[in-house]
Amino acid sequence: MPEYNVLILSAGRRVELVQCFQQAAARLGLSCRVVAGDCSSTAPALYFADRRYQLPRITEPNYIDSIVDVCSKENISLIVPTIDTELLLLARHKKDIEEQTGAKLLVSSENVIEICRDKNRTQAFLERHHFGVPKMYTIEDIEQQRINFPLFIKPKSGSSSVQTYKINNMNELEFFRNWVADPIIQQYIEGDEYTVDVFLDFESNVITIVPRLRLATRSGEISKGKIVKDREIICDVHRLMTILKPIGQITVQLKKTGEGIKYIEINPRFGGGAPMSIRSGADSCENLFRLLRGERLQYHENYRDQLIFIRFDSCICLNENMEIVQ
Repeated sequence: MPEYNVLILSAGRRVELVQCFQQAAARLGLSCRVVAGDCSSTAPALYFADRRYQLPRITEPNYIDSIVDVCSKENISLIVPTIDTELLLLARHKKDIEEQTGAKLLVSSENVIEICRDKNRTQAFLERHHFGVPKMYTIEDIEQQRINFPLFIKPKSGSSSVQTYKINNMNELEFFRNWVADPIIQQYIEGDEYTVDVFLDFESNVITIVPRLRLATRSGEISKGKIVKDREIICDVHRLMTILKPIGQITVQLKKTGEGIKYIEINPRFGGGAPMSIRSGADSCENLFRLLRGERLQYHENYRDQLIFIRFDSCICLNENMEIVQ
Protein backbone atom coordinates (compact mmCIF):
# COMPACT_ATOMS: atom_id res chain seq x y z
CA MET A 1 0.00 0.00 0.00
CA PRO A 2 1.55 3.35 -1.01
CA GLU A 3 2.29 5.91 1.68
CA TYR A 4 1.30 9.57 1.48
CA ASN A 5 3.37 11.07 4.28
CA VAL A 6 3.29 14.83 4.87
CA LEU A 7 6.00 17.06 6.38
CA ILE A 8 4.75 20.33 7.88
CA LEU A 9 7.56 22.85 8.29
CA SER A 10 7.73 25.52 11.02
CA ALA A 11 4.74 23.76 12.53
CA GLY A 12 4.58 26.06 15.56
CA ARG A 13 0.99 26.32 16.79
CA ARG A 14 -0.57 24.73 13.68
CA VAL A 15 -2.26 21.96 15.64
CA GLU A 16 -5.47 22.25 13.62
CA LEU A 17 -3.59 21.93 10.34
CA VAL A 18 -1.83 18.77 11.54
CA GLN A 19 -5.20 17.33 12.54
CA CYS A 20 -6.83 18.33 9.24
CA PHE A 21 -4.23 16.33 7.30
CA GLN A 22 -4.65 13.37 9.65
CA GLN A 23 -8.43 13.45 9.33
CA ALA A 24 -8.35 13.78 5.53
CA ALA A 25 -6.01 10.80 5.22
CA ALA A 26 -8.26 8.72 7.49
CA ARG A 27 -11.39 9.59 5.45
CA LEU A 28 -9.63 8.54 2.25
CA GLY A 29 -8.29 5.35 3.81
CA LEU A 30 -4.67 6.33 3.12
CA SER A 31 -1.52 5.12 4.78
CA CYS A 32 -0.15 8.44 6.05
CA ARG A 33 2.11 9.86 8.70
CA VAL A 34 1.91 13.57 9.39
CA VAL A 35 5.41 14.66 10.38
CA ALA A 36 5.95 18.06 12.00
CA GLY A 37 9.20 20.00 12.11
CA ASP A 38 10.13 23.15 14.00
CA CYS A 39 13.23 24.85 15.38
CA SER A 40 11.69 24.80 18.86
CA SER A 41 11.25 21.56 20.78
CA THR A 42 8.23 23.11 22.53
CA ALA A 43 6.24 23.98 19.40
CA PRO A 44 2.75 22.61 20.28
CA ALA A 45 2.01 21.11 16.85
CA LEU A 46 4.96 18.72 17.23
CA TYR A 47 3.08 16.82 19.92
CA PHE A 48 -0.01 16.23 17.79
CA ALA A 49 1.90 14.92 14.77
CA ASP A 50 2.67 11.25 14.15
CA ARG A 51 6.41 12.01 14.15
CA ARG A 52 8.31 15.13 15.18
CA TYR A 53 11.70 16.63 14.36
CA GLN A 54 13.57 19.61 15.71
CA LEU A 55 15.00 21.36 12.65
CA PRO A 56 17.62 24.12 12.32
CA ARG A 57 16.49 27.71 12.07
CA ILE A 58 15.71 28.93 8.57
CA THR A 59 18.80 31.17 8.66
CA GLU A 60 21.18 28.26 9.33
CA PRO A 61 23.13 26.87 6.36
CA ASN A 62 22.00 23.26 6.90
CA TYR A 63 18.26 24.05 6.85
CA ILE A 64 17.62 22.69 3.35
CA ASP A 65 19.77 19.61 3.96
CA SER A 66 17.84 18.88 7.14
CA ILE A 67 14.55 18.92 5.21
CA VAL A 68 15.97 16.51 2.63
CA ASP A 69 17.19 14.25 5.43
CA VAL A 70 13.77 14.11 7.13
CA CYS A 71 12.08 13.42 3.79
CA SER A 72 14.41 10.49 3.18
CA LYS A 73 13.90 9.03 6.67
CA GLU A 74 10.12 9.39 6.61
CA ASN A 75 9.40 8.68 2.92
CA ILE A 76 7.69 12.07 2.57
CA SER A 77 5.34 12.72 -0.36
CA LEU A 78 4.38 16.32 0.38
CA ILE A 79 6.25 19.19 2.06
CA VAL A 80 4.07 22.01 3.44
CA PRO A 81 5.68 25.33 4.50
CA THR A 82 3.64 27.51 6.83
CA ILE A 83 5.50 30.80 7.46
CA ASP A 84 6.38 33.68 5.16
CA THR A 85 10.10 33.86 5.95
CA GLU A 86 10.85 30.36 4.58
CA LEU A 87 8.97 30.70 1.28
CA LEU A 88 11.58 32.44 -0.86
CA LEU A 89 14.37 30.14 0.32
CA LEU A 90 12.27 27.08 -0.43
CA ALA A 91 11.16 28.42 -3.81
CA ARG A 92 14.80 28.90 -4.83
CA HIS A 93 15.63 25.31 -3.81
CA LYS A 94 12.37 23.73 -4.96
CA LYS A 95 13.76 21.84 -7.95
CA ASP A 96 16.69 20.40 -5.99
CA ILE A 97 14.52 19.40 -3.02
CA GLU A 98 11.96 17.66 -5.22
CA GLU A 99 14.63 15.87 -7.24
CA GLN A 100 16.45 14.66 -4.12
CA THR A 101 13.37 13.57 -2.18
CA GLY A 102 10.70 12.68 -4.75
CA ALA A 103 8.29 14.79 -2.68
CA LYS A 104 6.13 17.65 -3.90
CA LEU A 105 7.04 20.96 -2.28
CA LEU A 106 3.93 23.10 -1.84
CA VAL A 107 5.47 26.45 -2.73
CA SER A 108 4.79 28.72 -5.69
CA SER A 109 7.41 29.90 -8.18
CA GLU A 110 10.16 32.25 -7.08
CA ASN A 111 8.57 35.04 -9.12
CA VAL A 112 5.21 34.65 -7.36
CA ILE A 113 6.86 34.57 -3.92
CA GLU A 114 8.89 37.70 -4.71
CA ILE A 115 5.69 39.54 -5.67
CA CYS A 116 3.81 38.46 -2.57
CA ARG A 117 6.60 38.89 0.00
CA ASP A 118 7.39 42.50 -0.98
CA LYS A 119 4.44 44.82 -0.34
CA ASN A 120 5.72 47.32 -2.93
CA ARG A 121 5.82 44.60 -5.58
CA THR A 122 2.39 43.39 -4.51
CA GLN A 123 1.01 46.92 -4.89
CA ALA A 124 2.63 47.38 -8.30
CA PHE A 125 1.34 44.00 -9.53
CA LEU A 126 -2.22 44.72 -8.40
CA GLU A 127 -2.21 48.21 -9.90
CA ARG A 128 -0.77 46.95 -13.19
CA HIS A 129 -3.60 44.45 -13.53
CA HIS A 130 -6.32 46.91 -12.47
CA PHE A 131 -7.21 45.49 -9.08
CA GLY A 132 -8.39 47.76 -6.31
CA VAL A 133 -5.75 48.76 -3.75
CA PRO A 134 -5.34 51.49 -1.13
CA LYS A 135 -3.43 54.51 -2.44
CA MET A 136 0.27 54.31 -1.59
CA TYR A 137 2.12 57.49 -0.60
CA THR A 138 5.72 58.32 -1.47
CA ILE A 139 8.26 60.20 0.62
CA GLU A 140 7.71 63.19 -1.67
CA ASP A 141 3.96 63.05 -1.03
CA ILE A 142 4.64 63.14 2.70
CA GLU A 143 7.21 65.93 2.53
CA GLN A 144 4.86 68.03 0.40
CA GLN A 145 1.96 67.04 2.67
CA ARG A 146 -0.01 65.66 -0.26
CA ILE A 147 -1.66 63.19 2.09
CA ASN A 148 -5.03 62.67 3.70
CA PHE A 149 -5.35 61.18 7.18
CA PRO A 150 -5.96 58.56 8.42
CA LEU A 151 -3.09 56.55 6.94
CA PHE A 152 -1.84 53.01 7.46
CA ILE A 153 1.82 52.04 7.91
CA LYS A 154 3.35 48.56 7.72
CA PRO A 155 6.72 46.93 6.95
CA LYS A 156 7.52 46.18 3.33
CA SER A 157 8.12 42.49 4.10
CA GLY A 158 6.06 42.05 7.26
CA SER A 159 3.51 39.44 8.30
CA SER A 160 1.00 38.66 11.08
CA SER A 161 0.20 42.39 11.42
CA VAL A 162 3.49 42.98 13.23
CA GLN A 163 4.38 46.71 13.26
CA THR A 164 1.18 47.76 11.50
CA TYR A 165 -0.52 50.94 12.70
CA LYS A 166 -3.31 53.35 11.86
CA ILE A 167 -1.90 56.90 11.62
CA ASN A 168 -4.19 59.78 12.58
CA ASN A 169 -1.97 62.88 12.35
CA MET A 170 1.47 64.19 11.37
CA ASN A 171 2.99 63.63 14.82
CA GLU A 172 2.07 59.96 14.73
CA LEU A 173 3.35 59.69 11.17
CA GLU A 174 6.75 61.10 12.09
CA PHE A 175 7.06 58.73 15.03
CA PHE A 176 6.01 55.55 13.23
CA ARG A 177 8.11 56.32 10.13
CA ASN A 178 11.15 55.91 12.39
CA TRP A 179 9.69 53.03 14.39
CA VAL A 180 8.58 50.67 11.59
CA ALA A 181 11.36 48.91 9.72
CA ASP A 182 11.44 49.71 5.97
CA PRO A 183 7.85 50.99 5.97
CA ILE A 184 5.25 51.55 3.31
CA ILE A 185 2.50 54.13 3.90
CA GLN A 186 -0.99 53.78 2.47
CA GLN A 187 -4.41 55.29 2.58
CA TYR A 188 -6.39 53.83 5.50
CA ILE A 189 -9.54 52.23 4.14
CA GLU A 190 -12.81 51.51 5.91
CA GLY A 191 -14.86 48.43 5.13
CA ASP A 192 -15.54 44.82 5.98
CA GLU A 193 -12.31 42.84 6.11
CA TYR A 194 -12.16 39.39 4.54
CA THR A 195 -9.65 36.60 4.49
CA VAL A 196 -10.05 34.50 1.35
CA ASP A 197 -8.70 30.95 1.34
CA VAL A 198 -7.86 29.82 -2.19
CA PHE A 199 -6.69 26.38 -3.26
CA LEU A 200 -5.05 25.75 -6.63
CA ASP A 201 -3.65 22.51 -8.05
CA PHE A 202 -0.02 22.04 -9.11
CA GLU A 203 -0.81 23.57 -12.54
CA SER A 204 -2.34 26.72 -10.99
CA ASN A 205 -5.94 25.74 -11.73
CA VAL A 206 -8.30 27.23 -9.15
CA ILE A 207 -10.21 24.56 -7.19
CA THR A 208 -11.85 26.42 -4.30
CA ILE A 209 -12.29 30.05 -3.18
CA VAL A 210 -13.70 30.64 0.30
CA PRO A 211 -14.26 34.19 1.59
CA ARG A 212 -14.27 34.52 5.39
CA LEU A 213 -15.52 37.68 7.05
CA ARG A 214 -13.13 38.59 9.87
CA LEU A 215 -15.28 39.12 12.95
CA ALA A 216 -12.36 39.39 15.39
CA THR A 217 -8.57 39.05 15.28
CA ARG A 218 -5.78 38.57 17.77
CA SER A 219 -2.10 39.28 17.03
CA GLY A 220 -2.93 39.61 13.34
CA GLU A 221 -4.64 36.21 13.09
CA ILE A 222 -8.37 35.60 12.84
CA SER A 223 -10.03 34.47 16.08
CA LYS A 224 -13.67 34.63 14.92
CA GLY A 225 -14.79 34.32 11.32
CA LYS A 226 -17.85 33.70 9.16
CA ILE A 227 -17.99 31.91 5.80
CA VAL A 228 -19.66 34.21 3.26
CA LYS A 229 -20.15 33.13 -0.37
CA ASP A 230 -19.79 36.66 -1.68
CA ARG A 231 -20.05 36.45 -5.47
CA GLU A 232 -18.21 39.71 -6.14
CA ILE A 233 -15.24 38.63 -4.01
CA ILE A 234 -15.15 35.12 -5.47
CA CYS A 235 -15.11 36.40 -9.06
CA ASP A 236 -12.48 39.07 -8.41
CA VAL A 237 -10.18 36.70 -6.51
CA HIS A 238 -10.57 34.10 -9.29
CA ARG A 239 -9.38 36.69 -11.81
CA LEU A 240 -6.42 37.54 -9.56
CA MET A 241 -5.39 33.90 -9.26
CA THR A 242 -5.55 33.28 -13.02
CA ILE A 243 -3.13 36.18 -13.55
CA LEU A 244 -0.77 35.56 -10.62
CA LYS A 245 -0.70 31.75 -11.09
CA PRO A 246 0.40 30.52 -7.67
CA ILE A 247 -0.05 26.91 -6.53
CA GLY A 248 -1.46 25.25 -3.43
CA GLN A 249 -3.05 27.16 -0.56
CA ILE A 250 -3.15 30.96 -0.87
CA THR A 251 -4.43 33.43 1.72
CA VAL A 252 -5.73 36.75 0.37
CA GLN A 253 -6.54 39.71 2.61
CA LEU A 254 -8.95 42.37 1.33
CA LYS A 255 -11.55 44.89 2.37
CA LYS A 256 -14.93 45.36 0.74
CA THR A 257 -15.56 49.10 0.72
CA GLY A 258 -18.05 51.54 -0.71
CA GLU A 259 -15.62 51.93 -3.62
CA GLY A 260 -15.33 48.21 -4.26
CA ILE A 261 -12.78 45.56 -3.32
CA LYS A 262 -9.40 46.77 -2.05
CA TYR A 263 -6.62 44.19 -1.69
CA ILE A 264 -4.35 44.39 1.34
CA GLU A 265 -1.93 41.51 0.86
CA ILE A 266 -1.43 38.03 -0.61
CA ASN A 267 0.19 35.28 1.48
CA PRO A 268 1.14 32.23 -0.64
CA ARG A 269 0.76 29.64 2.15
CA PHE A 270 -1.74 28.16 4.61
CA GLY A 271 -3.06 30.94 6.83
CA GLY A 272 -3.73 30.35 10.51
CA GLY A 273 -7.48 30.35 9.91
CA ALA A 274 -7.40 27.92 6.97
CA PRO A 275 -8.98 25.10 9.04
CA MET A 276 -12.20 27.15 9.06
CA SER A 277 -12.50 26.83 5.30
CA ILE A 278 -11.35 23.21 5.40
CA ARG A 279 -14.03 22.31 7.95
CA SER A 280 -16.70 24.13 5.92
CA GLY A 281 -16.12 21.67 3.05
CA ALA A 282 -13.33 23.27 0.98
CA ASP A 283 -10.88 20.62 2.16
CA SER A 284 -7.44 21.58 0.87
CA CYS A 285 -5.80 18.68 2.72
CA GLU A 286 -8.05 16.14 1.02
CA ASN A 287 -7.48 17.94 -2.28
CA LEU A 288 -3.72 17.56 -1.87
CA PHE A 289 -3.99 13.84 -1.18
CA ARG A 290 -6.19 13.41 -4.25
CA LEU A 291 -3.64 15.28 -6.38
CA LEU A 292 -0.84 13.08 -5.05
CA ARG A 293 -2.90 10.05 -6.11
CA GLY A 294 -3.04 11.46 -9.63
CA GLU A 295 -6.65 12.64 -9.61
CA ARG A 296 -7.84 15.65 -11.59
CA LEU A 297 -9.86 18.16 -9.59
CA GLN A 298 -12.51 20.58 -10.80
CA TYR A 299 -13.50 23.98 -9.44
CA HIS A 300 -16.37 23.73 -6.97
CA GLU A 301 -18.18 25.68 -4.27
CA ASN A 302 -19.40 22.66 -2.32
CA TYR A 303 -18.77 24.18 1.07
CA ARG A 304 -21.28 25.44 3.63
CA ASP A 305 -22.16 29.11 3.68
CA GLN A 306 -22.79 31.31 6.76
CA LEU A 307 -20.89 29.09 9.20
CA ILE A 308 -19.31 30.96 12.12
CA PHE A 309 -16.06 29.71 13.61
CA ILE A 310 -14.67 30.77 16.98
CA ARG A 311 -11.12 29.81 17.96
CA PHE A 312 -9.66 29.35 21.44
CA ASP A 313 -6.44 28.41 23.21
CA SER A 314 -5.66 25.09 24.80
CA CYS A 315 -2.56 23.58 26.38
CA ILE A 316 -0.65 20.34 26.81
CA CYS A 317 1.70 19.29 29.61
CA LEU A 318 5.14 17.75 28.99
CA ASN A 319 7.21 15.78 31.48
CA GLU A 320 11.01 15.83 31.90
CA ASN A 321 11.36 13.55 28.85
CA MET A 322 9.33 15.91 26.66
CA GLU A 323 6.44 13.43 26.62
CA ILE A 324 2.79 14.44 26.92
CA VAL A 325 1.34 14.01 30.39
CA GLN A 326 -2.30 12.94 30.13
